[in-house]
Amino acid sequence: MNKTNVDDMLIEMISPKVKQIEEKFSNGEGLSQDDINTLLLKSQYNHINHLDQKLDEVVADVASLKGEFNGLKGEFNGLKGEFAILRGEFAILKADIETTIEKALNKNMMKLIMVMGIFLTASKIIDKF
Repeated sequence: MNKTNVDDMLIEMISPKVKQIEEKFSNGEGLSQDDINTLLLKSQYNHINHLDQKLDEVVADVASLKGEFNGLKGEFNGLKGEFAILRGEFAILKADIETTIEKALNKNMMKLIMVMGIFLTASKIIDKF
């Protein structure tokens, strides 16, 4: 925990009084309102210091999570780029497949027309005999 000079000064200021109050209480003497207020003040300083420690932990955790999130963000951006590349490759593959199918259909149509032409020519020759 990082204490400031003010924190250190305040605790140092009340520490001697707290020791006196502890001795007074251990001797069975009663405590004055001023003694009780000093103990409450020490308790509040301890509570504030504890909260400061927890706040430091939370800030560190948030910074760590931010770093992890930025790492994940970078990974997702990388995946996004890879998917864009794959999309481009699939588009090229699709175009190649379409071209191949078109060529095959054209070739088959030409064969069909040729066979029909041969069949018509053969049928005309057979009709003349």
